[in-house]
Amino acid sequence: MSSKNPPPPESGADKPNGDLAAEEDRCPVEEVALVVPETDDPSLPVMTFRSWVLGLACCCLLIFLNTFFTYRSQPLAISAILMQIAVLPIGRFMASTLPKRDFHLFRWKFSLNPGPFNMKEHVIITIFANCGISYGGGDAYSIGAITVMKAYYKQSISFLLALLIVLTTQVLGYGWAGMLRRYLVDPVEMWWPANLAQVSLFRALHERENKSKGMTRMKFFLIAMGASFIYYAFPGYLFQILSFFSWVCWVWPHSITAQQIGSSQSGLGLGAFTFDWAGISAYHGSPLVSPWFSILNVGAGFVMFIYIIVPVCYWKFNTFDARKFPIFSNQLFTRTGQKYDTTKILTPEFDLNVAAYDSYGKLYLSPLFALSIGSGFARFTATLTHVALFHGREIWKQSRAAIKSAKLDIHAKLMQSYKQVPEWWFLILLFGSIALSLLMSFVWKDDVQLPWWGMLFAFAMAWIVTLPIGVIQATTNQQPGYDIIAQFIIGYILPGKPIANLLFKIYGRISTVHALSFLSDLKLGHYMKIPPRCMYTAQLVGTLVAGTVNLAVAWWMLDSIENICDVDALHPDSPWTCPKYRVTFDASVIWGLIGPRRLFGPGGLYRNLVWLFLIGAVLPVPIWALSKAFPEKKWIPLINIPVISYGFAGMPPATPTNIASWLITGTIFNYFVFRYHKRWWQKYNYVLSAALDAGTAFMGVLLFFALQNEGHNLRWWGSQPDHCPLAKCPTAPGIVVKGCPVF
Repeated sequence: MSSKNPPPPESGADKPNGDLAAEEDRCPVEEVALVVPETDDPSLPVMTFRSWVLGLACCCLLIFLNTFFTYRSQPLAISAILMQIAVLPIGRFMASTLPKRDFHLFRWKFSLNPGPFNMKEHVIITIFANCGISYGGGDAYSIGAITVMKAYYKQSISFLLALLIVLTTQVLGYGWAGMLRRYLVDPVEMWWPANLAQVSLFRALHERENKSKGMTRMKFFLIAMGASFIYYAFPGYLFQILSFFSWVCWVWPHSITAQQIGSSQSGLGLGAFTFDWAGISAYHGSPLVSPWFSILNVGAGFVMFIYIIVPVCYWKFNTFDARKFPIFSNQLFTRTGQKYDTTKILTPEFDLNVAAYDSYGKLYLSPLFALSIGSGFARFTATLTHVALFHGREIWKQSRAAIKSAKLDIHAKLMQSYKQVPEWWFLILLFGSIALSLLMSFVWKDDVQLPWWGMLFAFAMAWIVTLPIGVIQATTNQQPGYDIIAQFIIGYILPGKPIANLLFKIYGRISTVHALSFLSDLKLGHYMKIPPRCMYTAQLVGTLVAGTVNLAVAWWMLDSIENICDVDALHPDSPWTCPKYRVTFDASVIWGLIGPRRLFGPGGLYRNLVWLFLIGAVLPVPIWALSKAFPEKKWIPLINIPVISYGFAGMPPATPTNIASWLITGTIFNYFVFRYHKRWWQKYNYVLSAALDAGTAFMGVLLFFALQNEGHNLRWWGSQPDHCPLAKCPTAPGIVVKGCPVF
């Protein structure tokens, strides 16, 4: 996937620094050299009046809409790419209509219209918009904790405390990002593959191309987006079976085993496929932007886990009493295969009633769910070992040597034209957020449950893992998570305290997610030659505004909608059922209320899964040893154990069909097309990824507002995906479940 002498980018803007880079300055990552322009015009204005107005408007609008819809039975996530496209004609309209004369305010002089709407303004507006999207999947992760505290546990927390939780987690991540720039943004090897789709889209929207050399990227983008827009009406509404196409169940409609194997929603998904771009890109992102070696690693782990380990554990050894439960489910179960009623083991203070728990019985998981948790144990330690072995020497050298002495590619050299952001700017944010977080532990200790030493432990954990996980994401486009580990650890230390468990996860894990989102945007700014101080301002202001609006909307809804999230108390047709936050509540029950000691400790049913911590730590060692023993074998270092284990990450809620479809699509474009039609890949691959995202998102919004939000849902055979009802049935003798045969 890399080449020392890749062909030059097809087109470059006619800029003052517009000469093509010398061969020794070219970025050694072939994908970057093919896509990212090697030019810059430092005279272009960036933080203009248009940038501020449109950027803040996009940020506020996106965070409002995503927060509002996340509480509904059918949550709707609106992507920043919609604003990225919609803002272009608005920006050009402002450039043609706003007055061009200068205005004076005290000592400052500024213009409402400094000239044509340029690409750098467009990029910085997108950075603002990303603050309303990327740093929380549509809303701040901490809103989940606030919702659980208010709606589920009925806690009377203050708005000030909630605001501190939301802002400190995000600003903490920004502090980590600032300290890790030298390791995860500046080095040419840290190329953040997902950003190349954004770069391609910006170039398609702004650069003029020679029409005699084939279809322009802009025309291709519009055609592909239009086709995606029209097509998504079928899997999104008219013919939803395309989202989960399980033909095996049609061939054997009365066989439980066949449906367990072939179901795309409740089984192993063998032979199933999703023809829905939203389903393909839902959990691992766009397969078109992931490098081939990453796809290959994920595929190896997926095949090993889904088609070897899970079937052997289920049918051969009946591991963890697996046949008493569905082979694939995210529900919690009793030993008789019934759904677990957590209300029977809660005290009025939402602590664990030990006597009731002993009487009601232990909690059980579906076999795939349990094994997926075990894979998370292995993934955590494998990530640390892999980065220490394969990247430890480089990280150590960069820690000791000045970054200026490192080899610079053309992009880094062009960025030297701008003033850099001093590290102490980030340190102020970092230590300020740490101080405010510790203050919470003293002032509101009964509400947050997490003591000051627990906060410090969470910060230390985030600091340890952000760098190695960042290295993985910056090179493979995969982000190994450790949500399970964070909740596992604090669940052992502070059992019976679900709120403490939630907050530890936020500060120990979600601050890392925020940091990596900030770092990804910093690399985008690096590629697009945005002045670092403009990036700092846009990210900081956007984060503070997005966090405040996010909480304000959530607070308003939690206080004004009666019985919000309480499914039992709501009207049957009420849309405010909060399925997303129900999962957050369930996690607080598993890891905080019951605690990992009862599930994974001595005597626990899942105690043997803990050995995967050790196995994960050891697995990268032989790969590293082989890479040193056979340095001429360049493919050996590409074997990445954390990414292999990522092949079964996120299941559930991700299904095997989602991942299998992602793998097939990625293989087509990033192996076959890249290898045999490289010029087409160079010009259109990332543009196609952005077009598919945009068309799907636009039609999704239209369907939601015009039909689904009004209750106009189709009821026919094609609107019911999967058609594998028996896949949810247990196969152990004597287990009685409604709608299932008894063996």
